[in-house]
Amino acid sequence: MKNKIEFFAGIDVQINRGCCYYIINQNKRYVKSGWMTENIPQSFKKLFQELTNFNYEKIAIGIDAPRMPIKKPRQRYYDKIKNEWIIKKKKSIGRECEVIINSFKIANCQWTNTLEKSPNWMKLGYKIYSELRIFPYVYEVFPSASYNLLKNENFSYELCLNEFVYGVKDMLDASVSAITVYEYLSGHGCEVGGADGLGTIILPRKIPGLVA
Repeated sequence: MKNKIEFFAGIDVQINRGCCYYIINQNKRYVKSGWMTENIPQSFKKLFQELTNFNYEKIAIGIDAPRMPIKKPRQRYYDKIKNEWIIKKKKSIGRECEVIINSFKIANCQWTNTLEKSPNWMKLGYKIYSELRIFPYVYEVFPSASYNLLKNENFSYELCLNEFVYGVKDMLDASVSAITVYEYLSGHGCEVGGADGLGTIILPRKIPGLVA
């Protein structure tokens, strides 16, 4: 794990209730949680600046939303049997990081589309990534995949119920986003995708059989 990191934050992105966050420390203990409802990208930036006293390397952030939209439909597909990428005439939406997760049946992806066709919550996510670009450790996470990969491990971390009443599943996803970043930076996870230049997704555990 990168030695300077003291905090691990998870952000769950949505429109209806605002975005929630959950922060833990190096010992997987609860630090802070809450909701952002106004000027959301800028509010997250301010929160993390204040938490780290403008020492941006002290925090690693996991965001449960696509990092960027696709520019055009893809023609690369993953062949799980051959463990390699192949080209087809068929065109599909989605990024390669999502293709990997879907191919190994780790979770059902919400396929990323072009900017114009992206739902509003994805567009908000793009803005949050852009606003947090000054922080060196910002990752895309996928809590549904993390739940699956950790399901048989008796895995635990400190969970505080503060602010849960406003959206239980959202806050739980934010907490799992934070612990996913923690596990990845501890060397237990992996990073998938990225060859298409459209970002990667980090996972808390390695995917058995994945070579590509």
